[in-house]
Amino acid sequence: MDPLIVGVIGIAGLLLLFFLGVPIGFSMAVAGVLGFAYAVSPPAALALVSSEIFSNFNAYHLSVLPMFILMGTMAFAAGIGRKAFDVAYVLMGQLRGGLIIATAVASAIFGAVCGSGAATNVAIGKTAIPEMKKHNYNPVISLGAVACSGTLGFMIPPSSVFIIYGIITEQSIGKLFIAGILPGILITVLFSITALIFCWLKPEYGPAGESTTLKQKFKSLMGLADAGVLFFLVMGGLFAGFFSPTMAGAIGSAGAILIGILRRELNRRNFVESLRDSLRLSVMIFILIVGALIFGKFVTAMGLSQSLLDWVKAAGFSPLGIIVFVSVLFFIVGCFIDISPIILLLVPLFYPLILESGYDIIWFGVVVVTLSMIGIITPPVGTNIFVTKGLAGEEVPLNTVIKGCLIFLIPMVIGLIIIIAFPQISLFLPSFMTY
Repeated sequence: MDPLIVGVIGIAGLLLLFFLGVPIGFSMAVAGVLGFAYAVSPPAALALVSSEIFSNFNAYHLSVLPMFILMGTMAFAAGIGRKAFDVAYVLMGQLRGGLIIATAVASAIFGAVCGSGAATNVAIGKTAIPEMKKHNYNPVISLGAVACSGTLGFMIPPSSVFIIYGIITEQSIGKLFIAGILPGILITVLFSITALIFCWLKPEYGPAGESTTLKQKFKSLMGLADAGVLFFLVMGGLFAGFFSPTMAGAIGSAGAILIGILRRELNRRNFVESLRDSLRLSVMIFILIVGALIFGKFVTAMGLSQSLLDWVKAAGFSPLGIIVFVSVLFFIVGCFIDISPIILLLVPLFYPLILESGYDIIWFGVVVVTLSMIGIITPPVGTNIFVTKGLAGEEVPLNTVIKGCLIFLIPMVIGLIIIIAFPQISLFLPSFMTY
């Protein structure tokens, strides 16, 4: 049978396993092994499994992932997310839609020490949702803001998604981290502008809160000390080249634990819970990575990436047309699959095409993460929609969260267009790095 047909059948089998509810990492591994066994030989497929598992679980560069995951879980236990929202509330609460802006800003701040969109969603949502309910915010815009602002944890470093992308594409994780700073700030600003405009047009959706004095605002900034120390310690050290990403993650984890102990937020119970959550999430992502690499070897052996490249060349796509084509596909898939599997599944397929088109791979990583952020707040399987619904309680219909996400989908799409049109937004800061 033609290798290309075998490759297409393998992808169809993978999708079937997805819809049957088989975990995504195992689905990719099974489809890759069976396809490789048919196309090459069963012994070669078994050798592929053993070599991929050993070489990747034994790789030093993968240790960066559990380090930053541990940093995020310890930062959550240390109450950094709650303090970030309290500060943003004092600074912005007196504006119409001020609590929505506070939610976006707090999510950006917590994302800077967390690296996970889901954790950011939970950490900020637990505080923001009751506060907005108390101040009579319309649940449509308040829950939409929580769900969409949570995605900032994927963009603003240290991001676990950038780590996965860097491993798959063999790019500098440090540069990817730094590349996400300005786009993350851009999307935060766009969220804030959207909140101001929407609540100016419909004041009843986000009434103004109590005014605070300038002295109170300055005093509240002390609440950012913990997040600021962690962020500048980790990102500053990376940017200056003082230590590697793995060392940065380890130092950040130690810093988060120390802050939790000094602030008396970290006790034996939540310390053990944080370790357990870190271990569970790290193992899950490792399984995803190994499954994706096995399936990627099968895709490469069948020539699917090369066939896609040849088809695009024959179709005469311009470089911009290629980005539009890839963006549409990522968006569609993102509506059905979570952010990490999207990157693990699609990036190896399109990486040669993007490289051939002359695009910067660091910039493309930022584009991919932005597209994935849009996907996870889009029905029918938008992860953050369901996380936010769980935080809001049974009395809130799922449709309310979806309507709110559609409001903030507009600034996310605008942000994507700006990032694509002006690559230097992503590449300016990494250009100063020497490694």
